[in-house]
Order: sequence, then C-alpha cells, then structure tokens
Amino acid sequence: METRRASEVEAERLVEAYADLILRLSYTYLKSTHDAEDVCQTVLLKLMGARTRFEGPKHEKAWVVRTTANACKDALRSGFRRHTVGLEAAPDAAVPDEPDSGVVDAVMALPAKYREAIYLHYYEGYSIREISELTGRSESAVSAHLSRGRGKLRTMLEGAYCGQGV
Repeated sequence: METRRASEVEAERLVEAYADLILRLSYTYLKSTHDAEDVCQTVLLKLMGARTRFEGPKHEKAWVVRTTANACKDALRSGFRRHTVGLEAAPDAAVPDEPDSGVVDAVMALPAKYREAIYLHYYEGYSIREISELTGRSESAVSAHLSRGRGKLRTMLEGAYCGQGV
C-alpha cells in the first residue's frame, strides 16, 4: 500500500514538472492539440516506467525533451497521420478560433528543424550545446538553424506588420 502511494506521489511530481513542457514541444512539432496530448500521455507513461537512473533533474529533463521529440517524429511518420484529414477540411464542424498571435503563428509556420531549434532555445532556454546534445545535431547545425530561423521569422513578421501599416 505504501509503495502504491509513493508511485502516485512520483506520478504527480512528473506530471507537474513535465506535462506543460511536453505539450508545448509536441504542439510545435505536430500543430495539433489532440496529437500533442497523445504524445504527452505516451511520454509520461514511458517516464513513469523508465528503468533509467537519472543523474539529476537536468538529465531527467533532457530525457523528457529527447523522448518527446522522438515520439513526435514517430507520429509524423505514422501511416495514420498520412491518411487522415484535419478538422479544417470538414466544413460542417465548428472549430473555435485560436487566439491571434503573429509571433507564435510565424514560429509554427517555420520548417521543423528551425521551429525545433527556436522553441528549445527561446521558449525552454536551452543553449546551443544543449540543443545539439538533445537533438543529435552538431552545434554548428543548431546555430545555423537558429540563425536561419530568426531570418525567416524576421522576414515573415516584417511582411505581416508592413501589410498592416504599423
């Protein structure tokens, strides 16, 4: 009985610590709240069942980020995703509007490699070296993705604001 309570406490800790991170990162890959929730559940279950001994909170968080990214990449490659149609293709279904945020929309419109680097660097606060370790890319590749992503964002946002007369 005491072991069960300890498991519940640990599960609550993991959900509190990582659910938002997993959801945000998943959404940047999948652009779907429902798919992001599925990945979040999968990653949390893997984490709860992990036999890995983490060296500390940073190691645990890095494991979560890498596992989330891999789960998203798997979801993007799945046959189900290639053979389904998004809700926007169903004209009779009323979908609530998302809040308007030009920067978030611009980041979400970037190619995956730029979006991933920008999200991990600016939203999660990882350094180029840490992103390199998490994604398995070289530091120069991560740096290039950040630079090119910022350039694309700048162009997109300047175009959006110039069109509004701001």
